[in-house]
Amino acid sequence: MSAAEAVDAPVPGLWSLLLEDIDSVLARDPAARGRFEVLTTYPGVHAVMWYRVAHVLWRHRLTYLARLIQFLSRMLTQIDIHPAASIGRRLFIDHGTGVVIGETAEVGNDCTLYHGVTLGGTSWRKGKRHPTLGDGVVIGAGAKVLGPIRVGDAVRIGANSVVVTEVPANRTVVGIPGRIVRSEGGRSPDGFDLDHHLVPDPVGKALACLLDRVKDLETRLEEAGLGHGDPEQSCSGGCSCGSVLKNPGEHVVSVSRPGSH
Repeated sequence: MSAAEAVDAPVPGLWSLLLEDIDSVLARDPAARGRFEVLTTYPGVHAVMWYRVAHVLWRHRLTYLARLIQFLSRMLTQIDIHPAASIGRRLFIDHGTGVVIGETAEVGNDCTLYHGVTLGGTSWRKGKRHPTLGDGVVIGAGAKVLGPIRVGDAVRIGANSVVVTEVPANRTVVGIPGRIVRSEGGRSPDGFDLDHHLVPDPVGKALACLLDRVKDLETRLEEAGLGHGDPEQSCSGGCSCGSVLKNPGEHVVSVSRPGSH
């Protein structure tokens, strides 16, 4: 189901939504030990709970009261959710500090946001200016999704990424600006795939390939008698390339030797 369908479809009452939100934490956070603990100690649950109350008031045109609840909720939880935002079911905000969800943002079902995430706008104009998230989206700590873009179902966004363009479903995005680096296969048995710390590093891979190519060329020059003698000292300025990557899949580019600079 798309985010728009999730928002437009009939939803249960506030109490049923709260129970779903609590159970979603138990399903996705191994540190959670029970409903009472989640209800009383998880600021992400508190923020979503107060958002749902404020959202009802906003839809009934009690905008000042809705914004007042938003203000008080932000003071208590350090999570800022505009009451006009459209949020689906079972949203899990883990830790939560610094999360911001803008006025025209739309969030599908079963999404997970870590601390420092921003669903922000890029314009002062009224109208749609915040992102739309599909179902099952996971956004890592500190990531920013900006503008009226759509992020498809089951997308993973790596920590501290900045996403400013559309992302199709079942992709992994990393970097600044965000780049699609992988199309996902299957999900984990419980339906959630939270291993966003395992996303690949395209820049590291590119540098590794370049370093391997440079070392290969230096070796060929040595064999032709045109090299500088020591391939490790052939960089300009006398720097040391140290230990060059052997495996392009590794993300450590080089290790300088002590005293080489």
